[in-house]
Amino acid sequence: MDIPSISAIVAAIGVIVGVALTVLQLRDLVRTRQTDLVMRLYSAYGSKEFQESWVETLRLEFSDYKDYLKKYGATSEKPVYVSVNMVASFFEGIGIILRRKLIDIALVDDLFSSDIIITWHKMKPIVEGWRKHFNRPQISEWFEYLYNEMKKREQQLAKIH
Repeated sequence: MDIPSISAIVAAIGVIVGVALTVLQLRDLVRTRQTDLVMRLYSAYGSKEFQESWVETLRLEFSDYKDYLKKYGATSEKPVYVSVNMVASFFEGIGIILRRKLIDIALVDDLFSSDIIITWHKMKPIVEGWRKHFNRPQISEWFEYLYNEMKKREQQLAKIH
């Protein structure tokens, strides 16, 4: 082999090593960003403001959307409305992030699964009422998607165990 052939081989090896290192760095960057996203979500979830709104939402007592409106009203001036909307928006955001595959469902399950399911059951009549009232079937669609994905995961895990 002559020197130009050897230098071409060395250059090709250098390019392959460079590409491999870049791929590893990008994977690490993606993992770091996902971790940062999860920690921000969890920080918001653990905030006093969110926890108070969430507990207030879970404590609501109503039989259906009409009963909810009668007891709690439906305007942004009502503290209950603000709490319910905050909770729905939080879980809606997680649903969007999950749908876009920016977060792993196993991680969502580890952090929020029971809370998602409990909260959706409580809020489903309200969400369905909002959808009809405003003629907007997409209201909280990603919250519902999140709930459905958690239920699917529960079923898959139940089959394994």
